Amino acid sequence: MFSTAAVVASCGGFVLIGVLQALYGPSIPALRREFGLSPSAAGLALSAHFVGGVAGVLLFDRLYGRLGNRQILGASYLLMALGAAGFALAPNWSVALASALLAGLGFGGIDYGLNQLFAVGFGHRSTAMLNILNAHFGIGAILGPAVIGVVGAEHYPVVFLVFAGVNLPLLLCLRGVREHAPQPGEGEQAAGGTSVLGRSLGSVLAMFVTLYVLHVGIEAGVGGWEPTHLEAVGYGAGAAATATSVYWLMMTVGRFLAAPLALRHSAQSIVTVSCAGMTVCLLLATIPGLAPYAYAGVGLFIAPIFPTGLPWLNRAAPRARRAGAVVIAASMVGGVVAGPALGKAIEWSGVRAVPLLLGVGSALCLAVTLRLVRATRPVAARHGRPHRVDR
Repeated sequence: MFSTAAVVASCGGFVLIGVLQALYGPSIPALRREFGLSPSAAGLALSAHFVGGVAGVLLFDRLYGRLGNRQILGASYLLMALGAAGFALAPNWSVALASALLAGLGFGGIDYGLNQLFAVGFGHRSTAMLNILNAHFGIGAILGPAVIGVVGAEHYPVVFLVFAGVNLPLLLCLRGVREHAPQPGEGEQAAGGTSVLGRSLGSVLAMFVTLYVLHVGIEAGVGGWEPTHLEAVGYGAGAAATATSVYWLMMTVGRFLAAPLALRHSAQSIVTVSCAGMTVCLLLATIPGLAPYAYAGVGLFIAPIFPTGLPWLNRAAPRARRAGAVVIAASMVGGVVAGPALGKAIEWSGVRAVPLLLGVGSALCLAVTLRLVRATRPVAARHGRPHRVDR
């Protein structure tokens, strides 16, 4: 599917989408001053980005297989560059929101396109390669706020313009991407996968969607509420902010560590252990003295779930071509919905209950994963003893 240069460029593309998603938050103070916005109005930039991301996933899924992969990825990079440039140069807030939506369209296309192609393009190494790819998203998410911190929020237009320009050289590397992906089932057969029964396909897809919505909601919930919870149990603002940065760093480290593990262990095992470890760490986070370290553990365990679940889904439902788009779009919806839903729950129960509330969601993730292991038993069994074949 990819030449070596195209693999490197794809990882660079994921650094860029990580940077883009992380740039909006640190820019909020300057946006409020420039456009005279309330905090909630300024936060609409990230919401517009995510709405565009969901639309981009669904739009480019429609085009997947009809257009060549190079065209889809090239259009995504261009939309992301145009949206970022438009956001930097926007004369008013309406144009800025429209530009964030446009950049989100490109973001969704890159996120879906590269995840889909990596999931089918590397055979038994797909899970490892997906973890490496998504680890680069984490690198970008760490770099984005750091750049804004160095240059100052008031210079956000320059940062967005530079970001737009950096997208363009990646277009030259698209020649190393195979124009058409393997047909559904090719990669799975090569990796030894077996699809689930047709009558259970709908329920399996529903469980994958539930897993992705819940785990991305937990990911966003920890990132958004960890500082508030740590301050509520006695930590200073600086220590709480540092601990949250460590959480994001551990997510990146976790994906790099999961890559070699994915070559020796099944996706089902990795996701199950990840959900179990995440749940234990969230319970430990209720103990004030352990909370910062427990949250770092959450980052480490949650890291492999997103990239590792995609090849599992591909093997479980090789003929459900749109399954990948549905779960990636669902993951973005989970990130959008998590904030208001968790905020309302915290209003009822108090900030100190944050790890318990997230722990409940994590326990549900584990329960859904265990059900998926049973529902996709034909796939899991191929990693052990072969099925008996009636002759």
